[in-house]
Amino acid sequence: MAFVIGTGRSGSTALSRILNTHPDVLSLNEFMASVGDAAFPEGKVTGEEFWQLLFRPAPHFERMIRSGLPLPEFLYTRRPGRYTAETTGIPALSLMVLPHLTDDPDGLLDELRAALVRWPERTAAEHHRALFGLLCERFGRTAVVERSGYSTGWAPGLRAAFPDARFVHMFRDGPDCALSMSRHPGYRTISLLREIKARADVDSLADLTDEHVRSLPADLSPLLDERFDPALVRDRDLPLRTFGTLWSELVTEGTEFLGHLPAGRRTTLAYEDLLDDPAEELTRLAEFIGVDPLPQWLLAASALLDHSRRGSARRLPASELAELRESCAPGTRVLESRPLR
Repeated sequence: MAFVIGTGRSGSTALSRILNTHPDVLSLNEFMASVGDAAFPEGKVTGEEFWQLLFRPAPHFERMIRSGLPLPEFLYTRRPGRYTAETTGIPALSLMVLPHLTDDPDGLLDELRAALVRWPERTAAEHHRALFGLLCERFGRTAVVERSGYSTGWAPGLRAAFPDARFVHMFRDGPDCALSMSRHPGYRTISLLREIKARADVDSLADLTDEHVRSLPADLSPLLDERFDPALVRDRDLPLRTFGTLWSELVTEGTEFLGHLPAGRRTTLAYEDLLDDPAEELTRLAEFIGVDPLPQWLLAASALLDHSRRGSARRLPASELAELRESCAPGTRVLESRPLR
C-alpha cells in the first residue's frame, strides 16, 4: 500500500489517472480528501458503522456544491446519478473515488454497501484494509495507491494506521503551484477558512463558537453557512503571497514527515521531473509501489501529462513574481536541502 501526499495543484490528479491505467494498480483518487479523519475513529466499529463513515456526505463539499462552487475534482457532479447535494446528499465515496474507478459509481456503491454492512466489529484500519482488498479483488488489481491533494496533514495518521505503507511526496515548482492554487476555488476557500481560524484563534473550525462567528467580517462569516454567495470566494482579492506561504508550509510539512520514515518506505516525485522524463520517473515509481513498469503503460502515460502550464508563474509581472518567489523561498530551501529519494 502506498500513499501519494503533497500540496495538490502539482500534477497529482494526472498521476492518479496514470496509475489508474496500470492493470495492477488500484488507484484511490482523493480517498482521504473524501472521507477525512472521520473515517478513522478510535476503537472498534461494526461494519454498518464503518459503512456510514464512508457513505455520509462531506459537509464542506456539500456546501460548495449547493453554493454553485463545485470543484473540478468532483467527478460525480459531471455525470450525476441518483444522489444530489440538494436532496439526498452525495455519498463521500461517490463524489471523487468511485467515478474514478467505474462508469457506474451508484452500482459499485450498492455492491460495497451489501458487503460492508455484514462485516464484523474491528478497528477502522482493519476495515480499510479489508475495503482495499475487496476493491482489488473486484477490479483485478494487486497494489493500492491512494492520492489526495492537500494531504500532508493526514500523513502521520496514515502511518499510524498503516505502519507498513510507503509514501511518495509529490511536489511542483513553488511559484507555478501557488499560482495554480490562487485560481482554484478549493484553495481559495481553504485560504479564507484559514483566515477565519486565524481571526478566531482556533485550530479547527469545529472549535468556533457563535461568538466567534458573530465577530467575523460580513465577507467571511457566510462561508460557514449551508449556502453562500460563490462570489465571496471567486471575486475576493487574495494576494498571491498567501498561496506561496501555504505552498511553503505544505512542502515543509511533507518533507519533514518523509524524513522520519525508513529509506525504503519513502520517495519523492517532482512534477517537473515527471514532465521531463516520464518513462524514467514512472519506472522508478512503479518499482517503489511494487508493480512492473509495463512498456505500453509507460508509453500511454506520456499522453496524460500536460506540459502547457509549466512555467506559468514566469508570465506574471516582475514585481508580482518577485513577491511570490519570496513567499515560496522557505519551502524551496527545504526541498533543496533534503532531497529524500
